[in-house]
Amino acid sequence: MIVFDLECMNGHTFEGWFEDKKDLENQQEQGVLQCPVCETTSVVQKLSLISIKTSSAPSNQARQALRANQEVLAEFTEKIAQFVEKNYENVGTSFTKEALKMHYGAIEHRNIRGTTTTEEEKVLTKEGVPMVKIPLPKKEEGDLN
Repeated sequence: MIVFDLECMNGHTFEGWFEDKKDLENQQEQGVLQCPVCETTSVVQKLSLISIKTSSAPSNQARQALRANQEVLAEFTEKIAQFVEKNYENVGTSFTKEALKMHYGAIEHRNIRGTTTTEEEKVLTKEGVPMVKIPLPKKEEGDLN
């Protein structure tokens, strides 16, 4: 058994226990993974923190390097989020509908962002619509606009 950190499209995080990575992927494809808070089935795996046990405590230099790497990663993630928010129109749950319209020439192409369900992602893939999933950090309630 393996434990994966999961997150739904509404930002709720939780753990899931699986036989292996393939079991997680199969459950995602079947749409049987469900958020225990809001019950959505649009659930993705989050990166999990790892810990490596060594025979001695990490040196001050190693701790500082790790802290610096974490700060760089946090800064990079924030820059990506700002870029996406500034340059992509948020179409929310209409992402699939808007992407398909653009793909088939019904409307002009533009940069959009939004949310999809697992089934909608399958449709977009089948239709050949290019898309990239970028998990953005959840905003604090006061930061919502």
